[in-house]
Amino acid sequence: MYDHRRLGRELDLFDTDPLMGAGLPYWLPDGAVVRHTLEEYIRDAERRAGYRHVYSPALGKRELYEISGHWEHYGDDMFPPMDVGAEQVLLRPSLCPHHALIYRSRSHSYRELPLRMAELGGMYRSELSGVLGGLTRVRSITLNDAHIFCTLEQAVEEAGAALELIGRAYADLGIRAARYRLSLPGEGGKYVADPELWRRATALLREVLDGSGIPYEAAEGEAAFYGPKIDVQITDPAGREATLSTVQIDFHQPERFDLHYIGPDGAKHRPVMVHRSIIGSVERAVAHLLEEHGGAFPPWLAPVQLMVLPVGEEQSEAAHALAGRARERGLRAEVAGPEQGTLAARIRSARLVPYQAVIGGREAAAGLVAPRLRDGSRPDTLPGDELLRRIGDRVAARGPGLWDPS
Repeated sequence: MYDHRRLGRELDLFDTDPLMGAGLPYWLPDGAVVRHTLEEYIRDAERRAGYRHVYSPALGKRELYEISGHWEHYGDDMFPPMDVGAEQVLLRPSLCPHHALIYRSRSHSYRELPLRMAELGGMYRSELSGVLGGLTRVRSITLNDAHIFCTLEQAVEEAGAALELIGRAYADLGIRAARYRLSLPGEGGKYVADPELWRRATALLREVLDGSGIPYEAAEGEAAFYGPKIDVQITDPAGREATLSTVQIDFHQPERFDLHYIGPDGAKHRPVMVHRSIIGSVERAVAHLLEEHGGAFPPWLAPVQLMVLPVGEEQSEAAHALAGRARERGLRAEVAGPEQGTLAARIRSARLVPYQAVIGGREAAAGLVAPRLRDGSRPDTLPGDELLRRIGDRVAARGPGLWDPS
């Protein structure tokens, strides 16, 4: 059973320092590679799906969160206001109020809809010290967030497409969903009091789930304060369940921020706001990937994709030349030479690297390499550039597979 906190330290991916504070991890170089690669994958997937990316500040005036309802319904999870002159500003607990303002800043025609707005943005939650742990419960969060502003008639299709995007990402990342949950409101004052709003949004999400053919369970008390949501649940090695990805249909925020678009009749109409996150927070996603794969990331996500292993000093020049050509192709390659120990010790040390290339005297003379794969298989000796081509093809194809023999 893998613990991402232990693996993160053993593999030099991330750590914490009491002077930075609890729940505020920092990322070491290899961890930063994993994070950056994951973020770029998400941005690319979103661009291909028709999303446009924005940046918005991690601070907002208290009035903003009063309008959105976060201050009233979510205030216990927010950091206290900071007085800046005559204003009070807050670290944001969510990106949706900012995206609502960005949408509102320009007029929109029905011809522009659906308008898909995405951001990998920072947000902050005042988690109690007792619940903080590794990357799964942190105070500084990078959220893979997006909001689709659309007509009522487009909402089901857009939410369904978001669910499909989540499924494709899970396949590429080698993640398995434990179950799908329709999260509904429960008792108490945590939720916006508007029964018709809840009824309409819930009916649309049920239509999305039923249309997808995905089995799901309804759970009361798990909704966002402003509306129901589809939660994609994952489990850790200890069997503990958590939400990684979400899709929500929201009538509340468009009303609170008085959002509108001009319809074909020339009149103002209220858009629907679909919230969606492919991988939730980057922190929790990396934690789950570590525990799912035991540190053996899919080849395209691995911090080092190719380790070149010269048998002796005489092959060092050929090894560095191969690593250089690999980097020119966009691969992450390193050389582990004899100064780092015996060949057997170096092979063991690089056991989580997807690909190893051993170069002895015979291989160096002929421009060949002896490949070794992380799963223990040893393909036939082949030219170094052919190995790089095959690795490049597997990385470009993404997914967890290591080798295509063709």
